[in-house]
Amino acid sequence: MTSTPVLRLESVRKTYRARHKETVVLRDVDLEVPAHTVTALIGASGSGKSTLLRCVNLLEEIDDGAIFLDGDDITDPRADADAVRRRIGVVFQSYNLFPHMSVLDNITLAPRRVHGVDRAEAEERARELLERLGLGGKAGEYPDRLSGGQQQRAAIVRALAVRPRLLLLDEITAALDPELVGEVLSVVRDLKEEGMTMVIATHEMGFAREVADQVCFLDAGVVLERGTSAEVFGAPQEARTQQFLKRIVEAGRL
Repeated sequence: MTSTPVLRLESVRKTYRARHKETVVLRDVDLEVPAHTVTALIGASGSGKSTLLRCVNLLEEIDDGAIFLDGDDITDPRADADAVRRRIGVVFQSYNLFPHMSVLDNITLAPRRVHGVDRAEAEERARELLERLGLGGKAGEYPDRLSGGQQQRAAIVRALAVRPRLLLLDEITAALDPELVGEVLSVVRDLKEEGMTMVIATHEMGFAREVADQVCFLDAGVVLERGTSAEVFGAPQEARTQQFLKRIVEAGRL
């Protein structure tokens, strides 16, 4: 018997409307993400990667299709959006840490206020995660005292603190200086080894090739090609995928 995927998208469509203009950003997207796997979304800027992640976390409303989390239709109008978000961790490229709170308070806020975890338990888990991600001595610091890489690792800790079923990572290295990218990506490698189910939108092609169990190439809102890392990066079938990867190789990014 085939197990239910953690995440499943069926014929998902999303259109942005502004005045008299309509822009289709996701076109009949189908996707399955099995438990304990990493799916990488690749493609040019504007291809729909970030929008897809925002739809999964119900930050954007889809126009058609359905999204399922552990078999539950989370796009059903009767679904509890807050309950869904409690099962999904999200890390954005801009960190989104509260500047007026210490790192520890940033991390314990959601477990305490949303999940009802008492302060002592929330702080114990936060300190354990900070230690694991190399930030053991930063609990009392404020975000502006951290490097970009440290802030992004703190944002990952915050997402993990709620014990998510699914972790969404949206271009988490895009705002970092090149020398800080490695320290963040090493955290994601460790999470993969621990079996965390993840969907990653990324421009880091070498990293996607290394960690992804499944790679989806998006072009103009369409999943044009999908397969294993070896299939998509090693022997892409679609001309547009081949063109995209050729440019990546020529730029020295793969």
